[in-house]
Amino acid sequence: MIERIDHISLAVRDLEKAKKFFCDVLGCVPCAWSVLEDMKYLGQVFSAGDLTRIEMITPTGEGSFLDKFLSEREGAHHLCFQTLDIEKARKSLEEKGVPYFGYNTDGDWKELFIHPRDAFGVLIQIAQFKPEDFLLEPQRFPEGVKWEIAPVPDGIALTIAHPGGGKARLELKKEEAKALAEEIQETV
Repeated sequence: MIERIDHISLAVRDLEKAKKFFCDVLGCVPCAWSVLEDMKYLGQVFSAGDLTRIEMITPTGEGSFLDKFLSEREGAHHLCFQTLDIEKARKSLEEKGVPYFGYNTDGDWKELFIHPRDAFGVLIQIAQFKPEDFLLEPQRFPEGVKWEIAPVPDGIALTIAHPGGGKARLELKKEEAKALAEEIQETV
């Protein structure tokens, strides 16, 4: 049902101040952002070194769904799990008697939520989407490209497309690269 944790969402009052901390201090990379007018909030995704993502959400005006949450605190708002099939995930929850809400299958982002009272105090979002849609060009390969190889001192850097979107880099010494190439030849 679940592929991986996609992101942790943080509700913040001042996105620019939070962005400075997460980017300048911790080294996160800003990625895609969007404004949802109907819910009165802006969300921006930030990528960490191993392709872990943090989403920061902040109100764009009074009447945001975040107003009550931010009146009490800033911080962790929800945990998002990626699924390859939201309908299958929904059916699995129903079979197990787990209530959910906010089931939405319109557009490219399909989601549902499990209330904190049913998930040990954590708002859980389960979503079906293409992770690469939320990364900017430097963090993703062009369509159809799954790897690149570049020389580095004493070997190569093998960069592959990560299933969660983005790139994963591995440096191999010459002997390791040759062993990998041999193993690939034997397997094919």
